[in-house]
Amino acid sequence: MRIGVPRESKDQEYRVGMIPDGARMLSQAGHEVWLETSAGLGSGFPDEAYIAAGARIVSRESAWSDTDLVVKVKEPNPAEVELLHEGQTIFTYLHLAAAPDLAAALRSAGINGIAYETIRHADGSFPVLAPMSEVAGRLATQIGVTLLQKNRGGKGLLVGGVPGVMRGRITVIGAGVVGINAVRIAKALGADVAVLDIDLRRLAYLYDIFDGELDTLYSNRTNIERLVAESDLIVGAVYVHGRRAPTLVTEAMVASMEAGSVAVDVAVDQGGCIETIHATTHSDPTYEAHGVIHYGVANMPGAVPRTSTFALTNTTFPFVEAIARLGVEEALRQDSSLRMGANIWRGDVVCEGVAESLEIPYTPIEGLLAAS
Repeated sequence: MRIGVPRESKDQEYRVGMIPDGARMLSQAGHEVWLETSAGLGSGFPDEAYIAAGARIVSRESAWSDTDLVVKVKEPNPAEVELLHEGQTIFTYLHLAAAPDLAAALRSAGINGIAYETIRHADGSFPVLAPMSEVAGRLATQIGVTLLQKNRGGKGLLVGGVPGVMRGRITVIGAGVVGINAVRIAKALGADVAVLDIDLRRLAYLYDIFDGELDTLYSNRTNIERLVAESDLIVGAVYVHGRRAPTLVTEAMVASMEAGSVAVDVAVDQGGCIETIHATTHSDPTYEAHGVIHYGVANMPGAVPRTSTFALTNTTFPFVEAIARLGVEEALRQDSSLRMGANIWRGDVVCEGVAESLEIPYTPIEGLLAAS
């Protein structure tokens, strides 16, 4: 199989979809890896490292158009979608529930779109979403507390306080992988921390691992409303499989926060769980609404590409290898987790959550695979 690895085009996105070790293993198995010039440079991998691994360095157009499988990190832009051809497979983060135009373009292109974020194991875990959620959760708190500094536009608060001075309050909405990592950094910094979720088992887990030194509350409107008003930093950490994120923090709640407070929404690429959030970029990461600083960068882990690329490719490579070895159809037939990652299949929407969010008919992938 011929596998294309394009250079990422999103603002200040320095991750890459495959490291040289992966290219070597695929090349040794008889596959061709076509890497766009300088695709790995931002993560510390020069073209020479890929050439030594057996990869071929090609143009942007060849990496996209002349390959069977495109492996990358973030969703394609409109110009890149135009380079795809019918029957081709793209394997990347797609987040289609909040991107109707992209979903329509991929359907029209007649390609197979497999999304990292919807690959799901039988135990309910998300193996490819998890490592980037770990990175994003930790960054969310790290960035949020920095924005609380007066020189960054914030209220001028040190969240850990000092003797004789109250600590800052950080509220994390969602106790999944993003949430637990956001809490981890918040606790390490000495903040007064609260976390909300509708899964009482997750709340009990967090309560135990942090020795009860945080507030764990059931996520309902009353609790969210009260905690948001009291918080210096709120972190949106909600993910619903394939679906657009629910709006849990209303504009009125944001307006109740003190001026100079901060809102960071890691769910922004799924539409966001904070009503006042919209996607921003690393070049222009923040804006103010109701006196509250909002941070909505949709590719947060791109800020630490070396760590993120290794963490991501550790989880994606076994799936890439299976697709290359078996072909995409047989790989999906044999692996139910990978099958959950299928979002678009030659014009059909095959992820129930995406179909529901976009109000598009849902077609189960199993039936399409059986018929092919």
